[in-house]
Amino acid sequence: QVQLVESGGGLVQAGDSLRLSCVASGRTFSSYGMGWFRQAPGKEREFVAYITRSGNIYYVNSVKGRFTISRDNGKNTVYLVMNSLKPEDTAVYYCAAQGGDTSYAQASRYNYWGQGTQVTVSS
Repeated sequence: QVQLVESGGGLVQAGDSLRLSCVASGRTFSSYGMGWFRQAPGKEREFVAYITRSGNIYYVNSVKGRFTISRDNGKNTVYLVMNSLKPEDTAVYYCAAQGGDTSYAQASRYNYWGQGTQVTVSS
């Protein structure tokens, strides 16, 4: 069992930056691929970024060049640094863990989810 707790969300202006953190419980964090998803009101949950167990990284096109995902296995933490934020980035952001590095953009592939953290970007 893995428990995930996100933090770092908030209300910012367009162009600002935020760093989201997701801390995982348990001793096997390094064995999980970690993803970030987001869900805006009235929309489906959307893949944002993924980092494999070995450190390979994938992003949705809309955040490439603005967002950076990273992980610190010693701290059981995955990060999402978000720069040049836009109003369309407004959503609840979730981190998620999966035991295998497959189909990382599909929410159904993930075994564990955090409770989410709200990011609101004003124009």
